[in-house]
Amino acid sequence: MRRLPDAAARGKSITLDLEGETVPAVEGEPVACSLIATGESVLARSIKYHRARGPYCFSGACSHCLMRVDGVPNVYTCRTPARAGMKLERQNAYPSAKVDVFEAIDWFFPNGLDHHEMFAGVPVAEQVMAKVARQLAGLGLLPASPAPERMPVQTLRTRVALVGGGAAGLAAAQVLASKGVSFLLFERESFLGGRLAAGAPEPDAPKMPDTGALPSGSVRTRSTVIGLYDDEAGRFLAVVAEGPEGLRLLKVYAERFLLTPGGHPPMLPFENNDLPGVYAGRAASLLMRRYGVAPEVAALVGWGPELYALARLMEEHGTKVAAVVDLKGPVPSGAPAGATQGGEPKAHGRNEVSGFSYTNTSGKRVKVDCDAVLVAVATSPSFELARQGGAKVEFDEAREVFAVVADADGRTEAKDLYVAGDVTGGRSAAEAAADGKRAAEALVGSLTGGQS
Repeated sequence: MRRLPDAAARGKSITLDLEGETVPAVEGEPVACSLIATGESVLARSIKYHRARGPYCFSGACSHCLMRVDGVPNVYTCRTPARAGMKLERQNAYPSAKVDVFEAIDWFFPNGLDHHEMFAGVPVAEQVMAKVARQLAGLGLLPASPAPERMPVQTLRTRVALVGGGAAGLAAAQVLASKGVSFLLFERESFLGGRLAAGAPEPDAPKMPDTGALPSGSVRTRSTVIGLYDDEAGRFLAVVAEGPEGLRLLKVYAERFLLTPGGHPPMLPFENNDLPGVYAGRAASLLMRRYGVAPEVAALVGWGPELYALARLMEEHGTKVAAVVDLKGPVPSGAPAGATQGGEPKAHGRNEVSGFSYTNTSGKRVKVDCDAVLVAVATSPSFELARQGGAKVEFDEAREVFAVVADADGRTEAKDLYVAGDVTGGRSAAEAAADGKRAAEALVGSLTGGQS
């Protein structure tokens, strides 16, 4: 990975402490971004086999970037802003994450290790194995100091609680604002726009809305919704909000809930798909567009419009695209040069990606050198919150994902719950925005008088 030439203008230059070594960073960018930009590809080791791990999704949907940060274990470094002097440590490795003797487990047990049954029923050996398993279990060490005192819960009330500030959420917010309906929008990122701001550009995508025109105080960034519950006062969202004073739990009561959380990057099943240097496509576009970090040479694999849009984005910013492999095909007209249909993808390398191979349509094995493999497919819908709220979830065979069931106006089986965008299945940014607008208009119509 490398920093683009204009990366210095993206924030203040600072340094971090990585296990006693000083590494450069840009203030406010994700810690994991800072590390891979300096060549630190291995951030962690897997729990059981101690395989090398590096960040994959940059959305907190995997555990490949967990580190000990300022004495606190198991911190998602892909979502933790870099701060000057921050102390970082890798976990679960001996003597170090780069050279971990426990990696030998993978070599000794090439067909897998069932620690639950190993030496079961064998006197003495069974007891020793149980003790060893207990010692190796868990993730990281206890925090260096007690957790800070919790801030008191804050209760908020609004007519509409809106989750997600991407294309669908912002389109819905514009409708609610134009109708004079009070709402609170919660976005877990520090910025609004979702793929409009950080994804590979789509040719028919709507322009980024003027978020400054939304009602004052109606938008809360760095606010993660963790649940939708009921109590004696009604239905409420549980939201963990980050502020200058730390984390605070919010209870947000509303008459209607509109969920547009998008989705999370899935992982394709192929050999060595867990090597450091394998990234989700949307993670790669986020790193490039928001933080100015990109691969030197990348191989892209996946299918659908995002695969080709990402290839163009990479090439436009100086990344050499060694291969674009469409696992479903056919390759559309106008695709980047060299794009091909193929199968049986494989990442190569020991502790980080050094190459990528696939089988072409003639059955020949093709291998290219690269420092990153980018997996570009549509996101997997984040349906969990809607399901908790009473919406129905079904498997969509056409898109091969579980998605929330809703009508054309975003209505679900729960009368106060509406959805829009990727949560109902794969959608382009333009389709997501149209979904958000329709759902908001239907929601407003369901409110008595439709006024704030």
